[in-house]
Amino acid sequence: MSENSSFMVSVAEKFLGLLLIILGALEAYFSISSSEALGVYTWFFAVLGFILAALGILLIIAKTK
Repeated sequence: MSENSSFMVSVAEKFLGLLLIILGALEAYFSISSSEALGVYTWFFAVLGFILAALGILLIIAKTK
């Protein structure tokens, strides 16, 4: 793999991680803030949001070759 190609893969990975953090945080926030509409599923969707954010953090801190 060329040097430029591996750099672009690394940038894409970091961008995807940032996107996952933002989407996960938004999902968790709106799930918790609209708990009366979601009812018993509030914590299910909030945990899914936190998992997305955690995956985003892992993508950002991951080292590429």
